[in-house]
Amino acid sequence: MINIKILLVLVTLVFIIACGGNNQKSTSETSAVSENTTTKATDAGSYDPNRGEGKFNEQNVVLDATLNAAYAEIGEKAAGVKCTSCHKMTNERLVGPGWKGVTERRTPHWIMNFITNPDPMIDKDPELQAQLELCLVRMPNQSLADEEARNILEFMRKNDGVK
Repeated sequence: MINIKILLVLVTLVFIIACGGNNQKSTSETSAVSENTTTKATDAGSYDPNRGEGKFNEQNVVLDATLNAAYAEIGEKAAGVKCTSCHKMTNERLVGPGWKGVTERRTPHWIMNFITNPDPMIDKDPELQAQLELCLVRMPNQSLADEEARNILEFMRKNDGVK
């Protein structure tokens, strides 16, 4: 019982330290932020917002016009473990944005690149940076294998009404 109390106190302290504190930044912190923003803007110049950042492109992500139900079923299970604690299947935001319509707004290879390689894309994509300001939480890298990502993409297509 004492161990649980100690653990709760430690977790609370870590939470307070991580989330609270002084909002004023020192001059060196402000300079570092400005430098980082400049670097990101330079990197963003070579960034393709239709493709994203990663190994997937139009040649290695080819979708059939009809849904692959087997992939979608496997993708639904994977999403249930790795995605749905932060994303709803509707337009409604939970922690992250809702998934409804994502396959209509984004290319398949962009989605595959983002769900397998979110950090560089968040650093370079202005729309993702704006989304981060709304959601306040970076999408974690779930270490998805290519096959898992492909299955989740097919589940997203099913969610968007592809038959």
